[in-house]
Amino acid sequence: MIEKANILVEALPYIRRFYQKTIVIKYGGHAMVAEELKESFAKDVVLMKYIGINPVVVHGGGPQIGRMLERIGKKTDFYQGMRITDADTMDIVEMVLGKLNKEIASLINMHGGRAVGLSGKDGHLIEARKLKLVGEALEDRPAEIIDIGLVGEVEQINLEILQIFSQSDIIPVVAPVGAGKSGETYNINADLVAGAIAGALKADKLLLMTDVPGVLDARGELISSMTAEEAETAMKDGTLRGGMIPKVRCAIDAVEAGAAKVHIVDGRQPHAILLEMFTDAGIGTQILKRQRGGKDENI
Repeated sequence: MIEKANILVEALPYIRRFYQKTIVIKYGGHAMVAEELKESFAKDVVLMKYIGINPVVVHGGGPQIGRMLERIGKKTDFYQGMRITDADTMDIVEMVLGKLNKEIASLINMHGGRAVGLSGKDGHLIEARKLKLVGEALEDRPAEIIDIGLVGEVEQINLEILQIFSQSDIIPVVAPVGAGKSGETYNINADLVAGAIAGALKADKLLLMTDVPGVLDARGELISSMTAEEAETAMKDGTLRGGMIPKVRCAIDAVEAGAAKVHIVDGRQPHAILLEMFTDAGIGTQILKRQRGGKDENI
């Protein structure tokens, strides 16, 4: 019992620090699949709202989209890790994300919260434009623009609808779909959407849930804290590779746009959100715009 009391006392400064602050959570990976992790995620989000924090959830759905496309026999290709999305694929993407969106909102509601599922197209929340990728330049020809279909990037986040929710007991759950100027629908990487929302809201934290412990150095050891400049260097010198690069790029963009901190945390850990938010040690890697010290700088 004393240990439980000590845990609550340890959490108190963080509860006070983040009272009425906005925390954006990118929900994805294994935490969206395993039942135990889905339940712990929902409870974490509900607890945050009950103690006066304003969580905004942005979710992914890549593996679920892939399984649905495979089920209906539609071939899907990737370029630089992004799904090439024609009109038929976009229909499937939107259908699967819509289903996941309502399931996540329902899960939060089942555990005592009041969640509302949103597409980025609702209320012009996410205005998007077509993502342009530049291919590799060769000796005999310049780099060319690679068309990967209805894949977009965030042009603007319209915050009115999210600000309304922050003044209520409703938790917004956002699917990463945006609308172009002519009404076309774009599939957008969920990390990029979460980063754009966190920057626009000037969120105190952006939590990116992943399937790895955090950012690892060249020896494979966890980096607990790094600045945006250090993260840039780690990408350039090859320390960061593969799927961690877009997450770190998202983190850098978010802090440059106005988010106070980004945390890359292991979503395979039950109650990963609470462990990062309300303990002195925290978990994962935090990325700051500039150096301010260790994790106890949360206070």
